[in-house]
Amino acid sequence: MRMRRLPSAGFAFAVALFAAQAVLGTAPARAEDLSGTLKKIKETGAISLGFRDSSIPFSYLDDNQKPIGYAMDICYSIVEAVKKELKLDQLAVELVPVSSSTRIPLLANGTIDLECGSTTNNPERQRQIAFSYTHFLTATRFISKKANKLDRIEDLRGKPVVATSGTSNIRQLIETNAARNLDINVIHAKDHAEAFLMVENDRAVAFVMDDILLAAFAVGSKNPDAYAISSDAFSKPEPCGIMLRRDDPAFKKVVDDATAALYQSADGPKLYEKWFMQKIPPKGLNLNVPMGAELRHEFAKPSDSSDPDAYKVM
Repeated sequence: MRMRRLPSAGFAFAVALFAAQAVLGTAPARAEDLSGTLKKIKETGAISLGFRDSSIPFSYLDDNQKPIGYAMDICYSIVEAVKKELKLDQLAVELVPVSSSTRIPLLANGTIDLECGSTTNNPERQRQIAFSYTHFLTATRFISKKANKLDRIEDLRGKPVVATSGTSNIRQLIETNAARNLDINVIHAKDHAEAFLMVENDRAVAFVMDDILLAAFAVGSKNPDAYAISSDAFSKPEPCGIMLRRDDPAFKKVVDDATAALYQSADGPKLYEKWFMQKIPPKGLNLNVPMGAELRHEFAKPSDSSDPDAYKVM
């Protein structure tokens, strides 16, 4: 069998061209040269985003049942970075609904490539998955009706309190309940919307969750003035980020580079303003939560640390 050979001049030109492309970063990304998530995306021509249906303003459904939000916008920035990295003209985006209970399994088994929500970054989760650079800092508190005059964790003693299954918040509630012998009746809700409804309907006196999500539920309720968020917290301010699979350094670098570029540009603060300081769809509500000094510092020097103390501003 004869092997066809390039003329020597043509072969030299081809080698020189490929070398130049490599130096300039324009060499085509081939699936066989890739691994992990980037290889999967290159071969399928699609990236899968997991979204939440009621995590306002991070990831939730608008009136057309389209997922929107702060975390969704960040994920779309990552999608553009992946598209550029793989030199793709088109990249299909598949949207997959996830819950607190399903988000990590669906990420681990490859159903989704990114989880676009309000997931807190902690050491336990980092043993299973990886996180992007932090996009928000939140603390676990509870919301209740003002008429019940509940503000301290001790005020919940012996009462029915709800939290969402599969969250770090319900774990913190259970641990605090046991450590302080509070005899709280812990109720597990399937999602955030169900949990808040239980407080509205007096099936629970309080809902334990990230304070920013509680603020969103209060503002969006029928009677916003009827609710109060506790000053007492179950946790230090915790970092939140976009989840991705562990042990995939090439994809993690694309995600980190994309989020760092966003946060450190003028677009980062603008994106925050859009979702936390302006009216948001579908009801035109304004959460009116200014960016804190800790998050401003995080945007200037991005980190994926799970340690709350790493975000202290000296």
